[in-house]
Amino acid sequence: MPQITVDYSAPLDRRGFALTLHPLVAEATGAPLSACATRFREVEETVVGDGATERAVVHVDIVVRFGRTDDDKRRLSKAVLALLPRHLKTAERARLSVEVRDFENSYLEG
Repeated sequence: MPQITVDYSAPLDRRGFALTLHPLVAEATGAPLSACATRFREVEETVVGDGATERAVVHVDIVVRFGRTDDDKRRLSKAVLALLPRHLKTAERARLSVEVRDFENSYLEG
């Protein structure tokens, strides 16, 4: 159940990040640790602003079951955002973002 997707163009310690992220998400959502799953998608090219300078981008998308308040989701987003720089090889000049949202009603697990 929490499904996590990380799009990244910065050098990222993926395994270390996921292993630190999963307990944080499990605690924040009440889900068992074993339910957390993260997939990483390396982004080949990004353009930020006018493209005059190169900036790495990391976006973490966390989808959880309905029932968390907006404040709960905001707290989790802030915690993940604070965690990210510890797992980036070059955190400066990286544009970081996190979104926590609910699954749609049509979501099924198997």
